[in-house]
Amino acid sequence: MSRFIQSNGIRMHLVEEGSGPLVVLLHGFPELSSTWRHQLRALADAGYHAVAPDQRGYGQTDCPEREDAYTMLHLVGDVIGVLDALGERQAVVVGHDWGAPVAWTAAQLRPDRVRAVVGLSVPPRDRTPLRPTEIMRKRFGDSYYQLRFQPPGVAEQDFGTDVRAKLRTLTYAASGDAPPDQRWQPMAGGPFLAGLADPGRAPAWLGEDQLDALTAAFTRTGFRGGLSWYRNIDRSWELMAPFAGLVIRQPSMFVTGDADPGFPAARPMLDGLPQVAPGLRRSLILPGVGHWVGEERPAEVNAALVEFLAGL
Repeated sequence: MSRFIQSNGIRMHLVEEGSGPLVVLLHGFPELSSTWRHQLRALADAGYHAVAPDQRGYGQTDCPEREDAYTMLHLVGDVIGVLDALGERQAVVVGHDWGAPVAWTAAQLRPDRVRAVVGLSVPPRDRTPLRPTEIMRKRFGDSYYQLRFQPPGVAEQDFGTDVRAKLRTLTYAASGDAPPDQRWQPMAGGPFLAGLADPGRAPAWLGEDQLDALTAAFTRTGFRGGLSWYRNIDRSWELMAPFAGLVIRQPSMFVTGDADPGFPAARPMLDGLPQVAPGLRRSLILPGVGHWVGEERPAEVNAALVEFLAGL
């Protein structure tokens, strides 16, 4: 079922299936609520009320004009607003890509509302001593993609007019389908996705129907909403200063693929996960899986989710 709610001062679109304990599914960039199509059905069949919103700036949800309306506090507020709109006191929150930091942070800031948390592809992190963009420049130079995403208009032009081709190229290049020499590199430099091959058709795990949905949505909205999340990383770092040192004590799970282009950077963090998330129950690394873990390997991810939820 698809419907609209009011959350944190904006109109949010969400899709939902099933009834029972609430599980909120948060997508990343450049994705939509339909990114969770496999998990919605599996969780409903397992006895849960699965809800996936189009997040702030995406799809049919409002896209505020002000760039500073996309901080982590806004994004966590949207999640709590979803719970309020549904009349629920608590939920398990699951996030992928950018949705993962939102899920982890919601668990830190509102342990009274988030009873458990799962992150896909992006692990929780301690607050850094320097601004995130400073660290990126020190580690990677100016070629890191998130630095290119900072100036308004630059990355928007990188996506160009052929939205379908760009989405097809990105989903393939960041997946386990792409051989290492064709895989997207976060430090490649230059225009985003420059030099990467367009496979000519949607990856089988994505499907032409889902590519159609993504293309239609981003052709209509553009990419400003999603890119605004990146443009607030330093602002969010400032706003989160009072909460430095908070840990995630709720039951948690982390899932990623070892073919994710971001896995080399995330791997050193895995040993420290129990310190950041002392309630961690499982870290699952799926071999040969890229960034889009819930879509590339839905059966394995769904099984892990249902097992985790059953153990709460």
